Amino acid sequence: MGSVELLQGNEACARGALAAGCTFYAGYPITPSSEIAEFMARRLPERQGVFVQMEDEIASLAAVIGASLAGRKAMTATSGPGFSLMQEHIGYAAMAEVPCVVVNVMRGGPSTGLPTSPSQGDVMQARWGSHGDRPAIVLAPASVDEVFAQTVRAFNLAERFRTPVILLYDEIVGHTREGVELPGTVDTVDRKRPEVPPAEFWPKEAGPDGVPPLPRFGDGYRFHVTGLSHDTRGFPTGDPELVGALMDRMHRKVDDHVDEIEQVERFMLEDADVAIFAYGIVGRSAREAVARARDEGLRVGLIRPVTLWPFPDTAVAAVAGRVETVLVAEMNRGQMIREVERAAAGACRVVGHFRDDGEPITPTEILAALDGLMTSRKG
Repeated sequence: MGSVELLQGNEACARGALAAGCTFYAGYPITPSSEIAEFMARRLPERQGVFVQMEDEIASLAAVIGASLAGRKAMTATSGPGFSLMQEHIGYAAMAEVPCVVVNVMRGGPSTGLPTSPSQGDVMQARWGSHGDRPAIVLAPASVDEVFAQTVRAFNLAERFRTPVILLYDEIVGHTREGVELPGTVDTVDRKRPEVPPAEFWPKEAGPDGVPPLPRFGDGYRFHVTGLSHDTRGFPTGDPELVGALMDRMHRKVDDHVDEIEQVERFMLEDADVAIFAYGIVGRSAREAVARARDEGLRVGLIRPVTLWPFPDTAVAAVAGRVETVLVAEMNRGQMIREVERAAAGACRVVGHFRDDGEPITPTEILAALDGLMTSRKG
């Protein structure tokens, strides 16, 4: 049996990490994510885990990658400026196929911006911040309860697909306190280990799911870790055929399993004329706005992606094919609206409601935007 506890979002993240089996944390304090590090600093040593405060965010993720290669489930947490510094190592972890979890509690930017205010300005950076094409898995919880659950899921996906997974939420979610029903146990996933003796092991030879097994340093298996393009032995290569095969496999291991990765909340969409597309804390405001709009007789629904990347193309296209308008509400200047437009492919009108001044988008604001849409439709 579980228990119900009053938790802050950042504490729920740390508790979820421990439940998922995390035994290594390296990080650098930064508002508004610092509570995650503080909690892990207290609790990890009690579980024979390791907490290290590094000199900066670049070193933090480097340490996490090293710990993961040694067999640990490892994570770090940061916010905007620190997330920018981590991009090179996120790309390295993707190319070297090292499972790890990176938490970004978003705050206002650019630069140091608004350290104690919420934002959703890192959505595209989470997908494209590291140079080159790479697979990306990005999760966006909207409540303290979801922070716990999605942190566990982030570790499971990282282990399942041998890739960095980014947990992306904002200052409001991170600092909100809510009652959370904590399960007694959670389902966890561990990375695949080699099933052949060391002499027969090829480090980057994958099975049908596209995910190669990963031994721990010290297990007796010889393997080379590199951010360079490499062959199935793990050694660098510039051969176009081998490089193309590597890139195809790294993307297929995610793309071919979107049904396993994608999570989307749908609310009152069956007869909706207008759908709100919102994620994270704005998704919660949008859900309340939908409930109020329904009380006023307006046919409005909500589509809220919990998985931001891979982007839920099929789900958005299905909604766009049934409604007249999709209203995209974001706490930025319009980052995901272009993805919605792409997925909608002209099937309906797509309009945006944005805010980037450090204040949240409220249900009242969304209702006002809906009223404007309804008025223009009648006109």
